[in-house]
Amino acid sequence: MRSTPVLRRSRRACTALVALAAIAVALPLAAADRTSQRAQFRAALAAAKKPPEGAWRKLAAGLDVDHYPLYPYIELAALRPRIGKLERAEVERFLERWRGTLPAQDLREAWLRELARRGDWKAYRATYSPSDDRDLQCNALLARIAADEKLDYGKDMQPVWQGERALPASCNAVLRGLRAQGLVPDAEVWEHLERAADAGQADAADDAAALLDGSERITADRIVAALREPAATIAKAKDWADEARTRDAVSYALVRYARRNSDAAETAWADIGARFKWSDGQKNRILNAIALYRATSYSPDALARLKALPAAADDDATREWRVRIALAGGDWAETLAALDRLSDTQKADARWRYLRARMLGKLGRDAEAAALYADVAREANFHGFLAADWSARPYSICPLTLAADAKTEAALAQQPDLERAFEFRELGMLPEARREWKFALGKLDASERRLAADHAYRRGWYDRAVFAFSADPETQRLYEQRFPLGLAALVKREAAAAGIDPSWAYGILRAESAWMTDAHSHADAYGLMQLLPGVAKKLAKAEKLPYSGAQDLFDPTLNVQLGTRFLGRMADAYDGSPWLASAAYNAGQAPVGRWLDARGSLDPDFFVETIPYKETREYVARVLAFSVIYDWRMNGDALALSARMPKVGQPYRTPDASTPRKEVVCAATAVQKPPADAPASDAPSPEAGGGEPAAPQPSSPSASR
Repeated sequence: MRSTPVLRRSRRACTALVALAAIAVALPLAAADRTSQRAQFRAALAAAKKPPEGAWRKLAAGLDVDHYPLYPYIELAALRPRIGKLERAEVERFLERWRGTLPAQDLREAWLRELARRGDWKAYRATYSPSDDRDLQCNALLARIAADEKLDYGKDMQPVWQGERALPASCNAVLRGLRAQGLVPDAEVWEHLERAADAGQADAADDAAALLDGSERITADRIVAALREPAATIAKAKDWADEARTRDAVSYALVRYARRNSDAAETAWADIGARFKWSDGQKNRILNAIALYRATSYSPDALARLKALPAAADDDATREWRVRIALAGGDWAETLAALDRLSDTQKADARWRYLRARMLGKLGRDAEAAALYADVAREANFHGFLAADWSARPYSICPLTLAADAKTEAALAQQPDLERAFEFRELGMLPEARREWKFALGKLDASERRLAADHAYRRGWYDRAVFAFSADPETQRLYEQRFPLGLAALVKREAAAAGIDPSWAYGILRAESAWMTDAHSHADAYGLMQLLPGVAKKLAKAEKLPYSGAQDLFDPTLNVQLGTRFLGRMADAYDGSPWLASAAYNAGQAPVGRWLDARGSLDPDFFVETIPYKETREYVARVLAFSVIYDWRMNGDALALSARMPKVGQPYRTPDASTPRKEVVCAATAVQKPPADAPASDAPSPEAGGGEPAAPQPSSPSASR
């Protein structure tokens, strides 16, 4: 049977239409009526940011808050350049006039920083309101110190000095003051330094080191240097005395060095290991890192290293890699033994339950494998879909729909902060729109936030719904909102022109940007399908598409045109194979070539699990799972995920009307665990029978359309 919505939304079809109609009527002005106001706003905003002062007022005539929701941003823009000359009364007038708005918060924070710069701590205290900004929090503490108030480290500063992030200068000043009063003992400083070092955060460790003096400071600086320059630290360590914190510094250096070059770290460990009397914790830290990074580079001794680890040096990462190394070597019994060693939390994950079923099948324990496949197949994710393919079951996807609330939806349409967010979006000022959106959601309860996100989805602001509903376990089954069928005509047309399946194109787009049209990564990739400008330029020239620079890639139409063509070319490089092309799209063709040379004979699902880059490994699984969901959303059924994963070298044919497809049902006992939704990070980072089919086969004809 077909899946049906199961979250109560009585009379959704008609109620939602009535609610949305009410929202449309409630909006202060239709988009067409605001065209001239938007042009006026842009002109006034630009004028407010530059001399002469006050020239913007004539341009902004008529754009007061009663007529245009973004008006306060013009006044804010006019005040910012003058922040160093402002008087308190002028600031207070703005704060009072725009009380409770994001522009007021922005001016307050800018004014507080100016007051801190001036050292006007009395005015700072009068203006300050609780903030999540650590710099502002610490300046508030400095203001109290200036008023001769005594601070309590545990109550006032310890909550600020949490985690492994580097501190702003104001917080370091507070800590120095508290240290001078003897309120922050050395043990507390070392605890923070070691926590930062464990996380590999050199700047945060440096903050703590700066609070120490004498020999303690020298030793602490060695730990900071170990994080920043591990090879140099190891070279110097031969002349250091054998002391506990010195050994800490060397152990951190070896851990960092192993991450960069496991061969060199192993050589260094062999050379320096006997020089110091290591504690169990220090030695285990080193052994763990060398074994882990020998494994991520698939060194010949990787499995032996992992198996030789003391129990106390083993952790989730090394246990996972013991599975991968055994899997890559085609040793099914060893792989099963490694799966047995996983923690209980790991064993509960669909990834490892699926691999256990595969190993049981490889070892001829078919009944056990079948029971495990049946269990995993209840989940709507990469491994759940593969388990359904192996056991000839339909896919189990149980969508929810959101309960309608016409009154609340109409009220949200009148919410000023949300109105400003949507107006910024209409102007194409997306970072500003997202800031207003976040500010608005901070004032809403959980139910209201869901309705606001649904409203954003229905107005085409898809990424707000994707992030809102994917982050909340209670709403992850809102597949309509989490997997929008936006730009449908464009995606289908361009996918057809590129010779690829549109559901795969959608899967790539969704995984790359989560529908943020202005996504820009640290790797310099742009837009919906995250294209590099150099690639886009060459492709646009070859395809005779207009392209003048990277900013053009924020145009959804051009981005999809270029992205689908690039996907098509990438697929051609791998016999049409979507899974290999997805890996290359994320990591590049050179790494994929190396992996194919080393492990290309593995079954595709095993190959994916043995990809060395954690991000790429998860990216391929995410894209393929998303492709299934998009296929189902478009067609009501789906091409089998396993059919998207032909063996290496086996040609793949884009599905057509004659291709067998999987039925999708909502099993009453289904366990819905959708695939992870975080967009791909900016660059990948490092972290093997019988007469059965080489890869899972599509479901039986009875399960096909």
